[in-house]
Amino acid sequence: MSRINTNIGALQAQHRLNYNQADLSTRLQRLSTGLKINAGKDAPAGLIASETLRSEIAGITQAVDNSQRANNVINTAEGSLSEVSSLLLEVQSLTNQAANSGALSPQEIAANQLQVDAILNSVNRISNTTQFNGVKLLNGGLDYTLSGVVSADIDIATVNAAKIPDNGAITVAVQVTASAQLGKITYTASGIGGSPTTIEIAGNIGTEQLSFAASAQNSAISFAINQLKESTGVSASVVAGDLEIYSTAYGSTQFVSVKTITGTFTTGKDFGADAAVTINGSAASVEGKVATVRTGDLDITLDLDAAFAQNTATGITSFNITGGGAKFQLGERVERQGQVNIGISSVATTKLGNATVGYLSSLASDGANSLVGGNTIQAQKILDASIKQVAEIRGRLGAFQKNVVETNVNSLNVALENVTAAQSQIRDADFAAETASLTRAQILVQANTSVLAQANASPQNVLSLLG
Repeated sequence: MSRINTNIGALQAQHRLNYNQADLSTRLQRLSTGLKINAGKDAPAGLIASETLRSEIAGITQAVDNSQRANNVINTAEGSLSEVSSLLLEVQSLTNQAANSGALSPQEIAANQLQVDAILNSVNRISNTTQFNGVKLLNGGLDYTLSGVVSADIDIATVNAAKIPDNGAITVAVQVTASAQLGKITYTASGIGGSPTTIEIAGNIGTEQLSFAASAQNSAISFAINQLKESTGVSASVVAGDLEIYSTAYGSTQFVSVKTITGTFTTGKDFGADAAVTINGSAASVEGKVATVRTGDLDITLDLDAAFAQNTATGITSFNITGGGAKFQLGERVERQGQVNIGISSVATTKLGNATVGYLSSLASDGANSLVGGNTIQAQKILDASIKQVAEIRGRLGAFQKNVVETNVNSLNVALENVTAAQSQIRDADFAAETASLTRAQILVQANTSVLAQANASPQNVLSLLG
């Protein structure tokens, strides 16, 4: 070919040189960044998939951090609750010792009372000062707020966990479908017959024998049984002339037993029955008149009023959970299923115990159940309720920590490994392949440069025709 205005060979060499230089630049970029996809043009579909996976990785990583932070919060609360539990056990020991009043002087009981007062102050201090990052944990600030609770229907409402909608509330509907029952035995005669009679009364607390003279009336028998109800768990009353003997508590585990030892009287044993209750349409687990429901959205325990628990005709009530609780974001996405809520009630002495038996604060020197006042049996009941209450809070927090937080961290770490591996497969550069491609591109660029030089020199051959 003897044309010199257009050098087709040089154009072809330039085209291939530009292509190979671009390929060389790509290989150098990938090796310098470690990424196979540095811009959308590198792999549009791959970039979309990679960005989605990167979003998941960011969410999972933060969820792991959130879970570890939640674990720290629970550890802080658990440490303080453990100390409260130890203090209550010390009060238990002091109360037991003070009850031995026949062997203790008034001065010793007063000294015990001083220790109890100091312990109660310590419990209140722990309740008011335990905090994590400025948030009080045990003063009731993380307990749930209720509205519309009808005291004639529900004696005690305890919300352990509830997923409350943002800026919303939860309505809790309660319905009694079968009545709670006491164990009951009826004596239909008007009293003891013509001969003295001895009977044995037994209940869940204990057993006692009672002896009655001939012709004793049912009112006298009822009075005698009621005098011992703290020892037996059995009460009595006269209804339409009949003597009704019944357990003092409701439920299938509660019973009353009457046995005639001598003379003529009724004999028998009867157990109570648990109420049947639905809460928000879910069948509750019921012990006596205490109903509990545990679902993913609601964990609640209700101590129903006795009259309400026996009223299946109009046994319907409702109330609202308007706020409170601690919300932990444990999922990779901010959505309802990724959030876990738990309530932490106050452990102040005015909150430990309940309205039925009394509150721990009443054990102080000026309280109705102080040691110096001598009402140690009632003090024991309050302590039992308080110790159980703290133990239940610790148990719930421990279950939340072990079965929710820790398992969530383990699950998220596995997910993080797999999602990161998938993202790496799409986006990260394969250094072995890229190094080989770099070497090929370098050789081609060098070869193209040499070929271009030769192509540029080709037209010079035309000069030999002019000679």
